Amino acid sequence: MSDVSTADEPTTEQTVPESTSFDTAQRRSRQIEADLASDAGRYRMLTGDRPTGRLHIGHYFGSLANRVRLQDLGVDSWIVIADYQVITDRDGVGPIHERVLSLLVDYLAVGLDPARSTIFTHSAVPALNQLLLPFLSLVTDSELRRNPTVKSELAASQRPMSGLMLTYPVHQAADILFCKANVVPVGRDQLPHLEQTRVVARRFDESYGRVDPTRPVFPQPDALLSEAPNILGTDGAKMSKSRGNTIEIGMSADATAKIIKKAVTDSDRHITYDPQARPEVSNLLLLASLCTGRSPQDWADEIGDGGSGRLKAVVTEAVNATFAPIRARRAELEADPGHLVEVLAAGNARANEVADATLDEVRTAMGMVYDLP
Repeated sequence: MSDVSTADEPTTEQTVPESTSFDTAQRRSRQIEADLASDAGRYRMLTGDRPTGRLHIGHYFGSLANRVRLQDLGVDSWIVIADYQVITDRDGVGPIHERVLSLLVDYLAVGLDPARSTIFTHSAVPALNQLLLPFLSLVTDSELRRNPTVKSELAASQRPMSGLMLTYPVHQAADILFCKANVVPVGRDQLPHLEQTRVVARRFDESYGRVDPTRPVFPQPDALLSEAPNILGTDGAKMSKSRGNTIEIGMSADATAKIIKKAVTDSDRHITYDPQARPEVSNLLLLASLCTGRSPQDWADEIGDGGSGRLKAVVTEAVNATFAPIRARRAELEADPGHLVEVLAAGNARANEVADATLDEVRTAMGMVYDLP
């Protein structure tokens, strides 16, 4: 894979305003998007999810649909089911087996194709996780503690931070770099994680050298900035599995209707699209828009004085129509657990093949190959 990063981008050693760093990332992201139409094969993408619960329609519109788009454009797509990362902030793994398979079902149902996207589990790739050791030698304790995710966990937790949580940014770097991904779909708030990965890649080159003098062992991956819509939960707060305010991808049409019927709106019968003054009503209009391709304002104009009842009926019909084929595919997949096992086994085998090769390069660059003749 080609290293698509540019030399003039800021590093963590420089004092760069956050807005400047974002502007740089945004510029590169636009360049990559423009390049995808003609040269998608130049890119390898890594993204994924923690198996902490069932995926919902916020995940679909926020990331899953974009993953399918990139795959269909021809981007070499790698999807990690990050089962080890479940325990970064939890005491146990919960029903991990069920959740991993549920994630896999959702991935396949929305259109991710295992022939074009490598889907694998964290815990099944030892060489990926072994990269943590040299990578940890390249970062400082203070750098880890400045990471936004680590800082928020430290501020919110009532217990001592685990070593795994503290090193979470480096584990993410290993996820991205083991397969030499050069593009990662992220939101603005995730840029510090990606910058930490870029720092690890660069410092490895500076500290340990190269196997091929013409290129570093690791590329410095770029952000593909997401413009994902901000979909609220049915209670008007952030859509979250832990809040129970989600519409799951795999829900039945009847369950979806019941949840939308209970969605928070307001007392004004006339429906208008005003995200600032009427966030709950506007959120439902946005959801109808995402499902149908019509603008939120168009839907507001049509519903008019129909009130929240008519609005919820429109949203229910739109959501159920959009997800009906996905839910039908889910049912087929769930009825064939043997196929799911085969898909995951093939993805894990591919990930191990690539991870082993990367670890061999790392050992060679570090002078740690001892079985030479």
